[in-house]
Parts: sequence; C-alpha cells; structure tokens
Amino acid sequence: MSDRDDLLEEIKAKAVVHGDFVLSSGRRASWYVDLRRVTLDGAVAPLVGRVMLDVTADLDYDAVGGLTLGADPVATAMLHAAAARGRRLDAFVVRKADKTHGLQRRIEGPDVAGRRVLAVEDTSTSGGSVLTAVEALRAAGAEVVAVATILERGAADRIAAEGLTYRHPYATPDLNLE
Repeated sequence: MSDRDDLLEEIKAKAVVHGDFVLSSGRRASWYVDLRRVTLDGAVAPLVGRVMLDVTADLDYDAVGGLTLGADPVATAMLHAAAARGRRLDAFVVRKADKTHGLQRRIEGPDVAGRRVLAVEDTSTSGGSVLTAVEALRAAGAEVVAVATILERGAADRIAAEGLTYRHPYATPDLNLE
C-alpha cells in the first residue's frame, strides 16, 4: 500500500468518532474526525508529513503553517518529512489574535515576509480558520501559494472564491461515513 492508503486507514481507525457534534462552523454532525489523533501520533505523523508533501509537490513554497492549533502538527510533520527527503522547509504558527507582549508577533517562527508559503489545516468545513491564517500571512507580507488540508469537509468553494489553489489528499466520501 502507498503512504496515502496507509494514512487513510489510520484516519479511519483512530480519528473518526461517532456521536452528536457541533462543528466550528456551527453545523451539527453525527460524526467527527479528530485528526489530532493521527497528526500527534508518533507512528502516524511521519505519514501525514509525507502525504501532505506529495499532494503539494508541484507547488513552489519554502514555509508552511497556519492557524494554531489545527495547523501546528501538520506543519511540523511536513517540516520533518521534508528534512528526511533532504529538503529545507520552515514552519510557522499563526496566532488567533495579535500578541500584546514580548515581540508582539501574530506569526511565530521564521519571518514570512517576502516568502512563498503554504497555509495548512488538518480539516476544513467552512474554510474560516485557514482563511484567517491566509489574511494574517498576507498582512505580514507573505505570498500564499495555496491552501492544503488533510481532509476536505466542505471548504473548497469558499477557498476557491478567494482565488486560492486548494489541495487535500482526502474528502469526506473517502471515509465511507455517509
């Protein structure tokens, strides 16, 4: 099996939870995908990094990150997978609000000004979180080349409406839940 197939099986086995949930978009769902159960799993995180690098391989970027918390383990997995492949890739974290002390930075990590960056998220239903990150990145002088999520849950149209390329190795039908 491929990395993509292996990661999908790990998501189905570890991240899918059934119940009654309210999503960050406000929508209700009878199932929830908690991707932190795989992005923070020491055995699975390397797969996350490799799959996300593969799905964005044709894009030209040198830093990756997004809105904390969903993007952080994705970006870190990609940073380490890139290093394992002999590629330098920086990661950054976008805060949900401006920091009011210390260096007062909204974006932590290496400076993104003038750089080509990839905005990531673990999953996206409305696109709100990742587009908040895109707005902050643009304000900081970064060129956002694309958005990438592990799982597409409905944000594709909104992300496309913003004129952004959108990559995702999986969409909800891949989980065979509906």
